[in-house]
Amino acid sequence: MRMRPTLSWTPTEDPPPSTTDLQPVVDALAAGRVLVLSGAGISTESGIPDYRGEGGSLSRHTPMLYQDFTSSAHARRRYWARSHLGWRAFGRARPNAGHRAVAAFGRQGLLSGVITQNVDGLHQAAGSEGVVELHGGLDRVVCLGCGVLVARKELARRLEEANPAFAPVAAGMNPDGDADLTDDQVGDFQVVPCALCGGILKPDVVFFGEAVSSHRVELCRDLVHAADSLLVLGSSLTVMSGLRFVRQAAKAGKPVLIINRDMTRGDRHAVTRIDLPLGAALTTVADRLGLPIDDEEEAVGA
Repeated sequence: MRMRPTLSWTPTEDPPPSTTDLQPVVDALAAGRVLVLSGAGISTESGIPDYRGEGGSLSRHTPMLYQDFTSSAHARRRYWARSHLGWRAFGRARPNAGHRAVAAFGRQGLLSGVITQNVDGLHQAAGSEGVVELHGGLDRVVCLGCGVLVARKELARRLEEANPAFAPVAAGMNPDGDADLTDDQVGDFQVVPCALCGGILKPDVVFFGEAVSSHRVELCRDLVHAADSLLVLGSSLTVMSGLRFVRQAAKAGKPVLIINRDMTRGDRHAVTRIDLPLGAALTTVADRLGLPIDDEEEAVGA
C-alpha cells in the first residue's frame, strides 16, 4: 500500500495552552494501564535529531520516499551511502533518562504497552519489553524479493567490504540514521544485493510514502482499546500513523496526555500538553512515584 506523505501541517485554530505541571502524568501513571506513544523527541537527548522540532532535519533535507527507493537505482545508491555512514553513529546511540524512565514505569507495572514511532531501538536498549515499533527498526534489513530479514550489522560488514575507502565527513545526521552527504561524497558507492536471491535490500522501516502494515495498526488499536490513558512523548503527531491512536483514545473517552516542547497536531484531543524537556520531566515523574531509574550502564546491559 502507498500513501501520500505528510511532512508538515499548519494549525487551523488556536492551540490550547500548554503547562509545566506534571501532576496529571503522575496521577495517570499511579492509576496504571497507561499506553505510551513515543516519537523522535524522546531520542534527541541521545544525540539523534528529530524531524520537526527546532533545528529538525526536515528544515534541511527531504527524507527518502518509498516510491523513489523502489524505482531508482541511483536513489538506492544515495540512500545506502548516507545510511551506511549514518549507521556508524546511529548504532552507537544510547538510551537517555527518558527511555530509562519509561522502562522503570513498565517494570513497576504502570504501563499497558509502549508504541514507538522511532526506529532506533533505544526503548528496548533501556529495558522496555514488548515495544511495538510502529515504523520498524533500523537494526534489520529486508529483501524486497524473497522477504528474508538480515541483521543490519551483517549488511554493514558487507558494505564495508564493498566500499573499503568510503569515509566522507557528513554535515549531520537525521532521525532515520541517514547522514547528510552531497552527491559528490556519495560518488560511486557500491550497493550490495540480497545474498540469497540477489534482490533489493531495504531497511526494515516504513519510509515516507509507505503505509504501516494493517496487522501492526490493528495491534496498536488493540493496545489503545485496552489502555486507560494514552501518554504521548516527544511526537508532533504530524503523520496519521501516530495521530490516529490519539484520535481513537480521545473518541473512547480515554485521557490523552502529551509531553512535547512544541505544539502538536493532537493538542486539541489532549487533556494537557506539558512543555518540558522529556528527560528531566520523566525523571521528575519517576521521583514523585518513588521509582528508581537504572543508570546508563545498567540499561544498556539489560
